[in-house]
Amino acid sequence: GKGKGRGRGRGRGRGSGSSSLPPPPSTLPLIIEEFFIVVYEDPLVKKALPKKFADYLDGQEPAKVYLRAADCGPRLWTVEVLFDGQGRMYLDKGWEKFAIAHGVDFGCFVHFKYEGDDVLTVKVFDGTMCRKYYYSDDEDTDDESDDDVKPCIHPL
Repeated sequence: GKGKGRGRGRGRGRGSGSSSLPPPPSTLPLIIEEFFIVVYEDPLVKKALPKKFADYLDGQEPAKVYLRAADCGPRLWTVEVLFDGQGRMYLDKGWEKFAIAHGVDFGCFVHFKYEGDDVLTVKVFDGTMCRKYYYSDDEDTDDESDDDVKPCIHPL
C-alpha cells in the first residue's frame, strides 16, 4: 500500500480549477441576461431598457439589436438602438413593427433574454400576466417585403 493515492490532485489549480474562479469585478461587469419592461404608455413608441442592461453593454453599445420572438421560428427583427448619453438605452426604429406583429399592447410585460451577438429573445405577456403564444406562418417566408408585418398568426 506504499504510495497509495500519491499524485492525487497533482497539478490542481493549474489550468484545471482556474476556470471556476470568478473574474475580477473590474474587468467583467455582472452579466444581465434577462429583464422585462412593462408597457405603460403607447406600445409603439420607443421603449427604454433597464439602466443595468445599458451599463452591461457599456463600451460596446450596438447600433442595433435583433429581436427574435420565442415562438416564431428563426426570424430576426432588426431594431435600432438609441443611447441618450444619460446612460439610458432605447429600442427605437423597428420596435413599432415588432410590437404590432406580436400584439404588444398597453399593460403587457415584455420579457427579454440576451443571447449575445446583439440578439434578444422576446416573450410577450398580456395584461392578465399570461404568456402570448404564436405559431409561425410558414407560407410567406420568402416574402421579405416591409409592409408584411405579421410573421406570426396569433394567438394559438
